[in-house]
Amino acid sequence: MKIAVDAMGGDHGPAVVVEGAVAAAREFGLSVILVGDRAAIETEVRRLGAQSLGLEIRHASEIVGMAESPSLALRRKRDSSLRIAAELVRDGKAAAFISAGNTGAAMAISMFVIGVLRGIDRPAIAAVLPSLRGFTVLIDAGANITPKPWHLFQFAIMGHVYARDILRMDRPRVGLLSVGEEEGKGNDLTREAYDLLKESKLNFIGNIEGRDIYNGNCDVIVTDGFTGNVALKISESLAEMVGAMIKEELTRDIRSKLGAALSVPAFSRFKKRVDYTEMGGAPLLGIDGAAIICHGASPVKAIKNAVRVAAEWAKAGLNEHIKAALEAEIARGGREGGRE
Repeated sequence: MKIAVDAMGGDHGPAVVVEGAVAAAREFGLSVILVGDRAAIETEVRRLGAQSLGLEIRHASEIVGMAESPSLALRRKRDSSLRIAAELVRDGKAAAFISAGNTGAAMAISMFVIGVLRGIDRPAIAAVLPSLRGFTVLIDAGANITPKPWHLFQFAIMGHVYARDILRMDRPRVGLLSVGEEEGKGNDLTREAYDLLKESKLNFIGNIEGRDIYNGNCDVIVTDGFTGNVALKISESLAEMVGAMIKEELTRDIRSKLGAALSVPAFSRFKKRVDYTEMGGAPLLGIDGAAIICHGASPVKAIKNAVRVAAEWAKAGLNEHIKAALEAEIARGGREGGRE
């Protein structure tokens, strides 16, 4: 099994991405295809002393910038590292690809080059967030700003399968993010989506509120991409703020520093629980392949773990399970996708 890595994507370029891919190859024994400028990649491989790993390099002459229009990148940059990585998945030469580059372009290229699963109208980004009981899947985290009710229904199915198969949750609890727990709360989108989810075979627990994102009472949180992305960015900012405040307080005086020294193991465990780099990136569910979207500022550890998660996705046969779950719901009278 090979994982294609967009070596040119992200804020840090090949220096960090190649190092993360090399770390994944060494630690997990995974086969990696590095896609991008051959000379730049080879320079990094030599710097890391990784020539003996047998890493495959696929040259790509173009780079999709972080601020570029996804539609223009799709039409004009046919030899970009992002597009070539997606084509490797489409052609069966890689089981999955990862990119820390332009998220919009990664989505557009994935949909056009790889295609979507039968029954799915729109792919969705599934972010894995820490909670008091482990992890929570937030879907959609930014792919679809104005979805329809049946799109949320499809997101719920995909999130359910991901939580069950990858996060090993037994019968994941699915909740619909709204402004109140009562059935009639929310806007037209959430009320109509509620009716669809209520009739499904999913373990639907009804509406949940923002306070439920981290308390562990829900395993899969379903929402539109606008709301989901705002929630995700708030989460990232909050984690940074809490970390900075704790550090500030623990270094305020001698007594605080002594207490901090005694608490190092506890703080290390806390940091690991809230560290997004442990998951590497967010899967783009619904495409007829596997893609992990990483944060543009992803460090080496995040890239390494993104490669690992991509391999786990491919090994788990996740897409076949998503298709089976969709077909089961359609057979029960649910809405068939692909008809927008």
